[in-house]
Amino acid sequence: MDLDLAVAQAHQAYAERNPRSAELHRRASTVMPGGNTRSVLHFEPFPFRVASAAGAELTDVDGHTYVDFLGNYTAGLFGHSPKVIADAVVEALGSGFALGATHATEIELAELLCARFDALERVRFTNSGTEANLMAIGTALHHTQKTGVGVFEGAYHGGVLSFGHGASHPLNVPHRFIVAPFDDLDGLDRLFADSDLGCVIVEAVQGAGGCIPASHEFLSELSRRCEKSGTVLILDEVMTSRLSPGGAQRLYGIRPDMMTLGKYLGGGMTFGAFGGRSEIMAHFDSAAGGVLTQAGTFNNNIVTMTAATTAISQLLDDDRLEEVNRRGDRLRRSLDETLRGGGLWVTGRGSMLTVHAADDRLLDLYFHAMLAAGHYLARRGFIALSFEIEDAHSERLQTDTADWIGRLEG
Repeated sequence: MDLDLAVAQAHQAYAERNPRSAELHRRASTVMPGGNTRSVLHFEPFPFRVASAAGAELTDVDGHTYVDFLGNYTAGLFGHSPKVIADAVVEALGSGFALGATHATEIELAELLCARFDALERVRFTNSGTEANLMAIGTALHHTQKTGVGVFEGAYHGGVLSFGHGASHPLNVPHRFIVAPFDDLDGLDRLFADSDLGCVIVEAVQGAGGCIPASHEFLSELSRRCEKSGTVLILDEVMTSRLSPGGAQRLYGIRPDMMTLGKYLGGGMTFGAFGGRSEIMAHFDSAAGGVLTQAGTFNNNIVTMTAATTAISQLLDDDRLEEVNRRGDRLRRSLDETLRGGGLWVTGRGSMLTVHAADDRLLDLYFHAMLAAGHYLARRGFIALSFEIEDAHSERLQTDTADWIGRLEG
């Protein structure tokens, strides 16, 4: 098969099906560089524009409806527009917003999170997972009075903490990063050889890095070395906290010194949180002698605080969470079995998975074939299931994937 020709034909067919989205992309490109303000949402020849969303589905401005297998990169665990959250937010707005003051709902949310995650003895809020990771790193370095930040190849901890190409991303913040290979016991020697290593930040399953799970042995050894050396271990659970009722830390049997949260826990609103051991978080408590302060106009905004407390207390059912992860494991195994014959494969854990390809053109073809069949996943192959995705949706994706592989090989 001529892959370049096949990709060109797929792009042309997509463009012909989506004239309104094409028009809006041209308009957007005159006022926003690249035609968007979130780079990951772009794909060639242009992204579709959403007109409405409900449950497990998105409908675009050209009238096409897609089953949403992307789940807003794990932020959409509860599906689109759940009524219980919408109603709670509307009620909260009726009592005022942009308060510029403390309120009771933030206490309720903090209590819910500290009860849910073993590592959270104290917690503070931010507006995103990126902010949460920045605050956690800064707090850890202040606590240890050291400068080195241990990170792993392929990791993504936010728009200014991206290590897909080492520490050289031009937008990365200027910490002194020590980069080691992920899930490599020998690579830990590189980190801990640095006498000024203050903290290490890690995902148990690298999300943006391709849904690559760490081994239990690797995380256990990392935790042991951090404890022995007095290095603060930060577990980035912005994505992975959805993998079990107690997060990835419970799956792997580790207790980090600090952890970060974000995405789905905000109930669909902008959200982040960081916290951990009381003695570390006490640096923000002036009554305990702490000298750190945390700014953020919208850290405790009533919309997010209300949406999050509602989502956790009314929608985040442990049985449903465990089932969506089982469903993800089943889908990963079936897709991997189907795709391996065509030069693609699937990795992940639970409700987070990624389709990979030996040739990126194959991944582009798969992405566009699934769009044409009514399935939306990330252009890079990422899939994050929501509670609204049912077995029937997964079975249809599997059937359409098998049909595509048959045409590809034919």
